[in-house]
Amino acid sequence: MVEVKQRRILIDGKPRIILAGELHYFRLARKDWRDRIRKAIDAGCNAIAAYSPWLIHEPQEGQFDFEGPGGQYDLAEFIDLVHAHKLWFIARPGPFVMAEMKNEGIPYWVYDKHPDAVPITWDGERARSHTLDFMNPGFLETSRRWYARIMPIFAERLQQNGGPVIGCQLDNEIGMLSWVNNQPELTEVSLCAFSEWIIARYGAEAAVDRYPFDLYDPAERAVHLRSPGEGYGAAFHRDWGDFARTRTARYIAALRGFAEENGVKDIPFIVNIHGTGGGRLYGLPIGISQLYESYTQAEGYLSGSDHYFDGFSRETGPDLYLMHTMMEAVHRPEQPSTSMEFSVGSQDYGETGGQRDDSASAEMKILMSLAQGCRLLNYYLLSGGRNPMMAEAEGDGNGRIATTGERHGFAAPINPEGGLDPTYFGIQRASRVILPLADKLADMDEERDPIALGFVPDWWKADYRYGEAMTGLVRELEDMREPLARLTRSMLFLGFRFGGLDIQHQPIDAPALAIASPELMDEHIQQKLADWVRGGGRLLIMGAFPNRDMEGRPCTVLADALGLRLAETRRNEHGYHLSTQGAGILDFEPEVRVWRAGGFLPTSEGQPILRFADTGAPCAMAVQAGSGRCVAVPTVYPWHKAAYEAIFDWLGVRPGLTSDCSYDGVMHTTMRNARGERVLVVCNLDAEEKVITLRERGETLLGPFTLASRGVILREI
Repeated sequence: MVEVKQRRILIDGKPRIILAGELHYFRLARKDWRDRIRKAIDAGCNAIAAYSPWLIHEPQEGQFDFEGPGGQYDLAEFIDLVHAHKLWFIARPGPFVMAEMKNEGIPYWVYDKHPDAVPITWDGERARSHTLDFMNPGFLETSRRWYARIMPIFAERLQQNGGPVIGCQLDNEIGMLSWVNNQPELTEVSLCAFSEWIIARYGAEAAVDRYPFDLYDPAERAVHLRSPGEGYGAAFHRDWGDFARTRTARYIAALRGFAEENGVKDIPFIVNIHGTGGGRLYGLPIGISQLYESYTQAEGYLSGSDHYFDGFSRETGPDLYLMHTMMEAVHRPEQPSTSMEFSVGSQDYGETGGQRDDSASAEMKILMSLAQGCRLLNYYLLSGGRNPMMAEAEGDGNGRIATTGERHGFAAPINPEGGLDPTYFGIQRASRVILPLADKLADMDEERDPIALGFVPDWWKADYRYGEAMTGLVRELEDMREPLARLTRSMLFLGFRFGGLDIQHQPIDAPALAIASPELMDEHIQQKLADWVRGGGRLLIMGAFPNRDMEGRPCTVLADALGLRLAETRRNEHGYHLSTQGAGILDFEPEVRVWRAGGFLPTSEGQPILRFADTGAPCAMAVQAGSGRCVAVPTVYPWHKAAYEAIFDWLGVRPGLTSDCSYDGVMHTTMRNARGERVLVVCNLDAEEKVITLRERGETLLGPFTLASRGVILREI
C-alpha cells in the first residue's frame, strides 16, 4: 500500500526515499532494457519511471500497438522486468507526455478528429504549439478511451497487488506550452465556460460592469476576450488566471476518475509542474501557481516539479532551495516535495559542446533536495536512446516519433549507446552516502530557524499578456524575481534554514517573514500582514513596497497601518546613476548604485536606513508598529553581508547554524527525526577549498574541517 502522510511517502507503512531513473523503453532496443535497468541500480536507483506515449501505442484510432519494432513497445514486459529487478515503477501515461515527441505525444488522428479542440488564441489566431484545449469534450472522451486501454496494464501491477507500480502521473507539464508562447486556449468551449464562471462569480449585473459586452453572445465574447480592451485588461488578467486554475483542476480530476475507473487507485496521483527556464528558477512563470488547485484539490495527490538548473552554483543552488521552499508553501499538510524531472546530466541539450555540468552539481543537487525533505527524485533523463520510425511516415523531414532526430537523450548520464557520462558518477557518489541513511532520511524533517519565506501564488500570474494593461502588470510581477533570488541567496549565505508560507491563502503562523514583493498586493493580504506585524510579527519586505492591488488600483493598507508614507519609485536611467547611502542601522553602508528604489516621505513612525544619495530622501525604513517590527527595503540591494546581518539583528531574527568561513558560498542545513537523530548537509558552491567551523547557537558543532572544491558532505551529527 502506498500512502502520503505527514510529508512522507509510506510504502507498506514505512517511510521511503524514492530515487527513480527515467528510462524510455520505447527508445531502447528490447535487448538493452536489462543493461539500462542494471545501470540504474548501480547508480543507486530503487525505482524506474517511464512515459507511455499515446502517439506510438495508438497510431490509428482503435488500433493499439504494444509490440512495436523488435518488441520495444511492450510496456507490460518492461514493467515486469523492472519488477524482476526488485525496483518500483512510476507510470507516466499522458495524454500529453511532451518528451520531445511529435504532437507532444498525442496521435495525429486526435487532431484530425477534433479540430475544435485546437486552440484559438489572441486575435483569433491558431496556437503555434501542438496543444489542445484539454477540457474539450471530444478530447476528453478520446483520453478516457486511451486510459481505458493503458490503465489496466498498470492496475494489474499495482504495489498493493504484488507489483511494482507505486505512482501514476496524470498528463505532463499542463499548460506549459501555452505559457511560454503567451497563447492561452481561447476556444469557443473555454470562452463559454469562462463567461459562465464570470457570471457565477460576480453576478450578471456586476459582470457587465466588469466586461462591457454581452458575455452570453458567442460572437461578441469571442471578439472581446480574444482581443481584450485596455479598460478591462487588468480584470481579465486576474479572472482568466483564477478560471484557468479551476479548469485545470477539473481536468486533473477527470483524468484521475478515468484512471480509477480502470483499476488504478490507492496510489499517489502526480501532477507534474514545469518550473524552470534558461537554467534558472525564475526564467518562466512556474506552475506551482497555475496548477496548485490541481494538486491540492483532494487527498491522494503529489506535485512533482521540474528541476532544470545549470549546475549547482551561487545562482542555482539557492534557486533549488527556493523551489522546494515555495512548493512547501502551497502544499497540503500531508504532501512532501517531489521532483518528476530532476536533471542531473551534462545539460548539453543542444549537443553543442559548449555546456557541461560537473558531477559535483549532480551530487549536491540530490543531497540538498533530500535534506529539504524531498521524498521522490526522478532523474530525467537517466538514459538516452533512439527514436524509432513512425508506423506511417508523416513526410515531416525524418518520419520518426520525436523531433530530436535519431539519437535522443545525449545529455543524459547514460548516453544513447549506454556509455556513462561523468555526471553518472555524481549520482553514484550521492547514493553511496544516502543508502546507509535512507531509512532515517525518509523519516526526517529539515530543522528551521524562526523565519519563513512569504509566498503569494498570484505573483506568478505572469504567463499571459495582451495590451499595455496586462503587460504592465506582468512586468511588475517579473521585476519581483531578482529581489526574490537575491533575498533567498542572502538568507542562505547567512546560514538561515527556512520554509515557505502561502500568505495569500493561509494564516501567518511564523514569528518572522521575509518577502520579496512587487508593488502589487491585494488588500486582504496587506491587511493580514499589517495585523500580524502589529501583533508582534517581524517582517522584512524587499524589492518594492505594495501600493496597488493585483489589478493595479491604488491600495496602501499595509503602509498606512505601519505609519509609512510612500513617495515615488525612482529608476536608474541613461545619464542618471541612481544610488543609495546608508543611514540608521545601516549607517556604515557606502554609497551603492541600484537599478530601482521606492521612496518614502519623512515620518515620525520609522527611521531611515537608506537614503537617496542625491536628495537624502528616505528609500528604506525600519519601523516599530504595535508590538512588531518591519524593515522595508524597496530595492534590490547588493549582497553586503554586514548589511543583511544588521537588518536581521534589528528584527531580532538570527540563524541557529552559522559557519566561520572567511568568504561565503556555503549552503548548509540539518534534518531531525522524532527520536532526535540528526543529519547535516554542507555544500561548497565554489571551486576553492574551504576550511569551515560550524557553530550552533554559538557552540562548535563541527570543525574546523576542510570542504573540498565543489565538495559536499552528508553525515550524522
